Amino acid sequence: QVQLVESGGGLVQAGGSLRLSCAASGRTLSRYVMGWFRQAPGKERDFVARINWSSGLRNYADSVKGRFTISRDNAQNTVILQMDSLKPEDTAVYYCAAGALRSEKVDDYNYWGQGTQVTVSS
Repeated sequence: QVQLVESGGGLVQAGGSLRLSCAASGRTLSRYVMGWFRQAPGKERDFVARINWSSGLRNYADSVKGRFTISRDNAQNTVILQMDSLKPEDTAVYYCAAGALRSEKVDDYNYWGQGTQVTVSS
């Protein structure tokens, strides 16, 4: 089992920044790919970014490339999503997830956090 707890969401104006954290605990984390997803009201849950815990290799959705950065802190067992140049369309509940595959698909992730709300005002 892997337990994930997100924090760091909130309300920010367009053009601003937020830093989301995902505290991970449980089974050997180096085996996992850590992902961030988001879900806006009435929409499906979409991939945002992922990072291989062991290698550090990263991948981003086109909509956030150049604005968001995913990283991990091995000592703290934490995955970070730094979000800059935020836009109103980034408004959503953001979820941290862990899975065994290098994937952008929701179904390939086995463990999920409870989510944290990000609201970007125009």
